Amino acid sequence: MTGEGSLDGKRYGLSKSRLTSLDQCERKLWLSVHRRDLGQRSPGADQQLEVGHEVGAIACSLYPDGIMIAGENLAAAAETTRRLISEGTRVPLFEATFSHDGLLVQVDILEPVGDQAWAIAEVKSSTGTKDYHRADLATQIWVLRECGLEIAEASIRHIDNQFRLETPGDYRGLFKDYPLLEELTDQVQATAARVLRARNVLAATEPAIQTGNHCSTPFECEYRDYCSSFEPAPPEWPVKLLPRTGNALAAKFAALGARDLREIERDDLDNPIHRRIHAATVTGETYHDHEGASEAITDWAAPYAFLDFETIAPAVPRWVGTRPYQAVPFQFSCHLERSDGELEHFGFLSLGGTDPRAACAQALVAALGNHRGAVVAYNASFERGCIKGLAADCPGLAGELLEIHDRVVDLLPVTRNHYYHRDQRGSWSIKAVLKTIAPELSYDNLPVSDGTAAQLAWLEAASISVPSERRDVIRAALETYCERDTHAMVVLLRRVCSPPAN
Repeated sequence: MTGEGSLDGKRYGLSKSRLTSLDQCERKLWLSVHRRDLGQRSPGADQQLEVGHEVGAIACSLYPDGIMIAGENLAAAAETTRRLISEGTRVPLFEATFSHDGLLVQVDILEPVGDQAWAIAEVKSSTGTKDYHRADLATQIWVLRECGLEIAEASIRHIDNQFRLETPGDYRGLFKDYPLLEELTDQVQATAARVLRARNVLAATEPAIQTGNHCSTPFECEYRDYCSSFEPAPPEWPVKLLPRTGNALAAKFAALGARDLREIERDDLDNPIHRRIHAATVTGETYHDHEGASEAITDWAAPYAFLDFETIAPAVPRWVGTRPYQAVPFQFSCHLERSDGELEHFGFLSLGGTDPRAACAQALVAALGNHRGAVVAYNASFERGCIKGLAADCPGLAGELLEIHDRVVDLLPVTRNHYYHRDQRGSWSIKAVLKTIAPELSYDNLPVSDGTAAQLAWLEAASISVPSERRDVIRAALETYCERDTHAMVVLLRRVCSPPAN
C-alpha cells in the first residue's frame, strides 16, 4: 500500500501553483508532476514570468528596510524565515517561506502589524483581482496560521491602472491593495480539503478528463494537445467556427446533435453572417460581392495610404507620462498609393528601449502630413487609438496627428461584409483572409509573424545586453513583418473590390 499523497510510495510536495492546477483540472495537476515532458509552453510564457518578477521586484523596492529571504533551496529559505521571526524581526520580509503538512508557500511581502501580527501582500501584475488570486491568498493564510502566525491583514496587491509615471524610477503609487481577509474565511477553511484532494489525485493513476472550457481558464493549459490526442478527431468544420456563437445557439445545436457545420440546416441560422459562413462551408463556393465592396468605399478619398502600428504595453511604465499597460507605438509601416497606382513605402522603428513616442509622431506626420487621401487600416480602432495617444503625448503635433486620425477608414468591415472563403474558418483576421485571396503574402515563413512575436522581439532588442548584431537581425525581421501588413492591405483591398479571377 502506497503512502498518502504518493505514487509508488513517493510523497509529493504541494504549492500554491499546484493547487491552482488542481482547481483548473485534476489531470493538469497530475501531468504537471508526473509527466511535465508532455507540456507545450506558449510563446509568451517566459515573458510573462519576467513581467511577474519585474513587478515583484518593484513592489519590494518600495520597502528599503525589507529583507529578502535567501537560501540555497526552499528548505533553507524556510529555516531562515523561521529564524528571523523567532528572533523578533519586525521589518517587511520578501519571499518569506513557510511549510505545513507538505504544502509550501512563499509570501511575496510579509509586513509586521503592531507587536505580533503580520499582513500578507500577494503581488500580482494584473490591474484587478481574479478568482485564482483569492485561492492563492487563502492558501497562504491557512499555511501561515497553521505555522502559528497571527494574520491581521491579507490583500492582493495589484497594479493601479490610474498610476502615471512622473519621475523615472519612482513607482510609489503603482500598486493598489484589495483587502480580502474576512471575505476568504470559507476558502481558508476549505484549504485542508483541497490539500487532501490534491494528494489523492497525485497518488492515483492519470485522471481521464475530457478537454473543454476549463482548458483555458484561468490559464491556457500546456497539456491540451496531449489530452486531445485521446479524444475522437473533431469534425472537419465544427459548429464553433461560427463567430460569437452564444450559449443559447450552442445549446440549440447540441440538442440537434449537430457537431459539424454541414449538419445544420440553413433555416436553423438567423444571423446573416452565420448563413454566409454556412453556405460557403457546405458548397465550397466563395462569397465575393466585389460590387458591394466597391460601393462601400466610394466615399474614401483617393489616393489611399495604408497604415499599421506595432505597440508595446509594459505592465510597469517605462517612460514618463505613461500608465501601466498603455499601448505605446514603437513601429509603423505606411504604403502610399500614388495617382499612377505606384506605391511608396515609409516606415518607422524604434529599438533600444528609449521612449519612441515623439520620434514616432514626427515620422508619422512626415509621412502623412501632406497626404489628403483616406488612411486605410484593418480593424481601424487600433490605429485610431494609437494616433490619439500620440496626439495626447505630443501636443506640439496634436493638430497634424488628429487630422490624420480623422481620415482613417476601416478595411475590416468591407472585407467582412463582402468576402468569405470557407478556409477562413470563421475568422476575418487579415492573415486568415490573405490565405484565401492572396496566398503569396503568407506570413508563415517570416521570423516575426504576429503581434505577440513582434512585442517579444522588441523586448529582446530593448535589452541592454543584446549584441548589436542580434539587434540588427531583429530590426530586419520587424521591418519585414510590419511592411507585409500594409502591403497585404493594398493587395486585399484591390482584390476584394475586383471581380474574381476565372
